[in-house]
Amino acid sequence: MAGRGRVPGVVAVCVLLLSGLTGCAGRPAPDPQTVAVQQVLDRRATAVLKGDRSAFLATGAQGADAGAGRSAAGAAEFDRLRAVPLAAWSYRVTAVHRTGDRAGAEAELRYRIEGYDRAPVTADRTLRLTRTAGHWYVSSDEPAGKSGRQLWEQGTVEAVHGAHSLVLGVGQPKGALRTFAALADRAVPTVTAAWGADWPGRVVVLVPKSLEGMAGLLGAQASAYRGIAAVTTGETGGTGRTPADRIVVNPDAYRLLGDLGGQVVLTHETTHVATRAHTTPATPLWLSEGYADWVGYRDSGRTPLQVAPELGRSVAQGQIPAALPKDADFAFAGDAGKLALAYEGGWTACLMIADRWGEARLNAFYRAVGAHRRRAGAVEDALRTVLGTTPQEFTRQWGAYLKTRLS
Repeated sequence: MAGRGRVPGVVAVCVLLLSGLTGCAGRPAPDPQTVAVQQVLDRRATAVLKGDRSAFLATGAQGADAGAGRSAAGAAEFDRLRAVPLAAWSYRVTAVHRTGDRAGAEAELRYRIEGYDRAPVTADRTLRLTRTAGHWYVSSDEPAGKSGRQLWEQGTVEAVHGAHSLVLGVGQPKGALRTFAALADRAVPTVTAAWGADWPGRVVVLVPKSLEGMAGLLGAQASAYRGIAAVTTGETGGTGRTPADRIVVNPDAYRLLGDLGGQVVLTHETTHVATRAHTTPATPLWLSEGYADWVGYRDSGRTPLQVAPELGRSVAQGQIPAALPKDADFAFAGDAGKLALAYEGGWTACLMIADRWGEARLNAFYRAVGAHRRRAGAVEDALRTVLGTTPQEFTRQWGAYLKTRLS
């Protein structure tokens, strides 16, 4: 995310007034109610980190002031959090709207999971507060607007710690969570062997109860992810402010996969975690998704026709793609056949690079594309400097490669 810079050392601005007098305007005094709300949220955050249930409940409105069920819901949410190994938890109040002894507040929640998150996850929250005897208390704390819900808002969290993974689940048998931990623990060294060791080598996997739970975590409609076994959240780029990645599983779709399919999916998503710092707005989806599939299938023993059946049928019918897949072709809510062709097209392009130029060049190409600040010219420049070719020649070679490998 881009941000405006500030001039170092400048804390106030002095201006020459029209009357000829000089004045110096510093920062405006903070609103007392905003300060008071921030203080109660600070106490609430401290209670969460210390696991102090009594202190947490002391920040919440009680009885009629809390609204029907809200006090009990707040207590339940605190209890559901206990399984999550938190390293940090804080709120930053961004707005307060007061009407008498009632107030609404907007805040940014920031938290980190111990041993996994190098940067905090951020979530926008909407809070309702009541004022009693001169003090503010929290009546409710919910996702703001279309923001996704947090896993512990969906039920009691169960945690399974793997060698390279942390699996957090809701409404899932412990055995199922152990299975995901095993898949992730196999995926991490596989990804490191392909990509390199310049990433933490740890993943967090979220397993909600259902497709609807997955959609709730992502702040989306369930229909957008039906048939999608897993996705990875996180912002692109290596700015140092990148929020932590999460692999979010769709258990309804995942249980339909075989052993190989389940492993490929977890390895694919783990690849996205590993390459996150080098995946930027300059990186086209055919490369990021194709590379993740290349790592996922790299040691699977599957033939190109087994991995790319849709594209194989097109080639058999003489329909050779004239161009690499566009970003729009990867839309989850689009046509399933078109989506398969997009993924298979990206995978075969990356497979061709690995076959003809070598795996080291494929990795260098990925990094070179992501090193650009914008999409325009990124692939073209990386093709020239890393692979010594042009977009036109690369596309021509890819078409010929498809005829050879998928016939």
